[in-house]
Amino acid sequence: MVPRSEFEVKNRWLVILLSLALIAVSVVVYFPGLSGGFMFDDYPNIVDNPAVQPTDASISSLTKAALSSPSSDLKRPLSSLSFAANVLVSGLSARAMKMTNLGIHIVNGLLLFALLSRLLPCVERFRSSAAILIASAVMSVAWLMLPINLTPVLYVVQRMESLANAFVLTGLLGYISVRRRGRVDWRSKVVAIAWIVLPTAFGLMAKETAVLLPLYALSIEAIVFRFRNSDGTRSTCLLVTYVALLLPPLALGTIWLGPGILDSATWATRDFTLATRLLSEPRVLIDYLQWTAAPGPGDLSFYHDDFVQSTNWLHPETTIPSILALGLLCWSAWRARTNNPLFSLGVALFFGCHLLTATVLPLELVYEHRNYFASIGVIMTIASLFLHSYRRAESSKPNLRYAIIAAPALMIGWSACLTFYTTEAWSTPLSVAQELARRGPDSPRAQYELGRAYIIDSRYRPDSPSTPLVYAPLEKAAILPGSSILPEQALIFFNSRLNRPISPDWWTTLKSKLRTRPATIQDESSLDALATCLRQDLCSFSAGELSEAFRLAHSHERRSARLCAMYANFAWHTLRDNSLSLQLQRETVLRSPREGVYRITLIRMLEQQGDHQDAKFHLSALRELNIGGRYDTDIATLQATVMQHNESDRTGTGH
Repeated sequence: MVPRSEFEVKNRWLVILLSLALIAVSVVVYFPGLSGGFMFDDYPNIVDNPAVQPTDASISSLTKAALSSPSSDLKRPLSSLSFAANVLVSGLSARAMKMTNLGIHIVNGLLLFALLSRLLPCVERFRSSAAILIASAVMSVAWLMLPINLTPVLYVVQRMESLANAFVLTGLLGYISVRRRGRVDWRSKVVAIAWIVLPTAFGLMAKETAVLLPLYALSIEAIVFRFRNSDGTRSTCLLVTYVALLLPPLALGTIWLGPGILDSATWATRDFTLATRLLSEPRVLIDYLQWTAAPGPGDLSFYHDDFVQSTNWLHPETTIPSILALGLLCWSAWRARTNNPLFSLGVALFFGCHLLTATVLPLELVYEHRNYFASIGVIMTIASLFLHSYRRAESSKPNLRYAIIAAPALMIGWSACLTFYTTEAWSTPLSVAQELARRGPDSPRAQYELGRAYIIDSRYRPDSPSTPLVYAPLEKAAILPGSSILPEQALIFFNSRLNRPISPDWWTTLKSKLRTRPATIQDESSLDALATCLRQDLCSFSAGELSEAFRLAHSHERRSARLCAMYANFAWHTLRDNSLSLQLQRETVLRSPREGVYRITLIRMLEQQGDHQDAKFHLSALRELNIGGRYDTDIATLQATVMQHNESDRTGTGH
């Protein structure tokens, strides 16, 4: 095993200097983007989520915040608590939240620096401990500067990704530190496994991607340490431990997710099938590799809803070449596992990271933030090639060494410039919308967000320079393939607010989309936005048109509890159809029985309708959901209402 010489006292100042350099470069590059605002999924998770905006730090408020995320069934409580902490300290400030995200990103860079300084001596030969530290710092700053890692910093909600990976990097750092000591007795083995299990458990409370930590540790063990004891003998016990650690979660995951993945109804709300997803993802992975290793100025467009799916082996024509290229990369990694383990490890970590998001789960096809950890593998792979080229040039062509040193410096400089340019574009909501629309001319979301940014900038003033600019991007977004009803909703909303005529074509295309396919999350949000505008007397369009749109969205067998709740709210407050509203709210609770907010609304409706017995039944069910006291206030209010009605019934004074 390798001695821990890189952390001798003589290198302490070098470690401090390099760490300060990592921090300084990150702050300089990301500083312009900190002034930007919220966007896209920030709204349902943070801005429009009152639970993560507590007014106090009581147990009930924090519990409610922790369990409020609409992004996952596991609720990601640590991430939601971190948003709530931001609000308690600085209010609902996008800048403060982005500063927190940058702090997490920098901490992850420092964790990577520490991890690499322990890992590199195990896989490469260096002349000195200082060389190890410098190589580790260069790789870490390269990762910190990658444009593909921008969204976990400046897209507030993607703190979930960076926070989860803080635990992943911590676990790997601890695991490698234990394994480098060379002992594989029962005590060191318990400590090593604890460094996997505990950070995985905490990371899962930030985001589910932390579940891959044991797989990353297995890759490091198999390629770097090879299940060997300090005397070179194979540790069968360690191998058995990994089998016991990985197989049960894999089996449980297969049992839990397998039936749903194979059920065609699972894919009903997607515009792709399991087969087209599996054919498309190899092309997506090739894109990820290119965007990480050699990004272009227009590559990272944030919205990738214009991605062309692979419908068969020959369409598009890059489908088979992408599959073959990935196969060649895997074969090269296997061949290099002995002579160039850093290359093999980088490839293994890249593919391991995408095992969750690029295979069978019905997730959207492309998202840049999925590479936050995978890009570490890419950096390792590229670094291994440079290190081997430098070593060969050192003995045969000494002058070539300078070119080999210059190449990674130029790559890091290019990444830093692209990231800095993009962070400047992210400095205001309008500038980021303009830049992303330029990068994604065929992206419905990018064009919609540009129109929406112009609406916000116009402040609904007819004489604003932004007002005439609203229509072109929204009308373009409405007709692009795969578009939701967001563009039509924005056009109806905007003209109604300005008391301008509403084109019948907007309602026609909106209802046509809802008629032909199940409503997406964006469709649901659009319908609710129109209903809210009408209820608050900010809009003056026909309630009948919106009622028909809700009915069409609700007509599909695959409809969400969220849609039912929105429709129920619209029927209650606008249509004044209490019977329909109550029917819809009951359906909402049936579809999502563990969501207490839906049951609270149902209880209030039942009380107003005079069905006190059913209200008491649902109040009892709500108490069972009151984990950590998050519904204490609601339960107390509802209990008082129920008791008041019971007293009225008993004395005969009720109505």
